[in-house]
Amino acid sequence: MDILLGPDVFVNASVAAGSPPEHIARRVLGKPGDKPKTTNWVMGWTRALLSKTPGFKHEAVEAQMKTIEGLLDVVEVKEKTPEGDWVKGLVASAKAAGLKRVVTDHPDLADKTEVDGVAFLSSEAWLVEQTTPPPPPPPKKKA
Repeated sequence: MDILLGPDVFVNASVAAGSPPEHIARRVLGKPGDKPKTTNWVMGWTRALLSKTPGFKHEAVEAQMKTIEGLLDVVEVKEKTPEGDWVKGLVASAKAAGLKRVVTDHPDLADKTEVDGVAFLSSEAWLVEQTTPPPPPPPKKKA
């Protein structure tokens, strides 16, 4: 997969069955033998957000994080980012993972399309992209 999933996608997939983030998580994480990359920054925010989610007990958070992390190749972000700066954190994460696209539904990123060579997509936009067939080939030129 050529995308980095944002922490909000993991959280929404964990709490909203049938939602676009849940479909993305299943699609991205459900391929046997393929471990998509993420970062310690993304996993840290995922844990923090799940911990604040009503109805998720501490034990449930740890179990969910263990499941998520077991499906991923977690790499370290060496670049320090300001606390709470999702744009810089996600850009640094994408670069650390060797990726150029991030799927996130974070409201502060809704108007972003690209930052420092990293493209941002909403979960719905990514699903549309994945399910839209390619255009037909151009017609052959007559000799």
